[in-house]
Amino acid sequence: MLNFKLSGNTFSPQANKLYEKTNVINVGDKERILSAAAGTALYIISVSRKKSVLNKLIRIGGLYLLYRGVSGNCPLRASISQNEVEQHSPAVNIRTSLIVNAPRKLVYDTWRDLEKLPHFLKHIKSIKAKDDIHSHWVLKTPGRIPSVAWNAEIIDQEDERELSWRSLPGSMIETAGKITFADTLNGTQLDITISYRPPAGYIGSTIGNFLNPSLKKYVEDDILNFKNYIEKKSQVREIS
Repeated sequence: MLNFKLSGNTFSPQANKLYEKTNVINVGDKERILSAAAGTALYIISVSRKKSVLNKLIRIGGLYLLYRGVSGNCPLRASISQNEVEQHSPAVNIRTSLIVNAPRKLVYDTWRDLEKLPHFLKHIKSIKAKDDIHSHWVLKTPGRIPSVAWNAEIIDQEDERELSWRSLPGSMIETAGKITFADTLNGTQLDITISYRPPAGYIGSTIGNFLNPSLKKYVEDDILNFKNYIEKKSQVREIS
């Protein structure tokens, strides 16, 4: 596979504009439904009528209510209310280094085979490669937590040395990861950074309760699973 760096990209999850511009969730579920319905009605009315100052105000009001319903954020309420509000769930950031007793090429090739990652990354339900750089990921969630999936792209690839990826814009969850591979006397040193950020809104809050702090522990355990998996694989190769 060819080495590359996608021009203009940086290592960070790509959040959609709605997430970046929504600071707090301060609108209840029923109120959000009413806001979305009223906003849609006002916008349709404004489109169907002749242009006027009043019609323009109706359209602006409709768009505001639509934003309020979709995002769960009311900037006007946030500006005048001193009450505590539910913040977006913070990102889960995992940073770790470890040495794997196996050749660097084997370690890199195993991680690069995306569809096989769920063999040791138990927090991932499945990965389906679409082409050399794009893939579809499904997070394993317990109980009543909604299913979470996203599309990802590899943004940096240097054979046997570095691999970086991130979710595509508009994904249900924002995530990014980076791994560097280096030779050591005892095998291969891995420096790993993985970040997950839940989406905005009620669903995001529900997912966030699972992500923090449970997911961090799951990912850390999965990294150790990878170490055990690849070291056994290396031993089998040596014997054969």
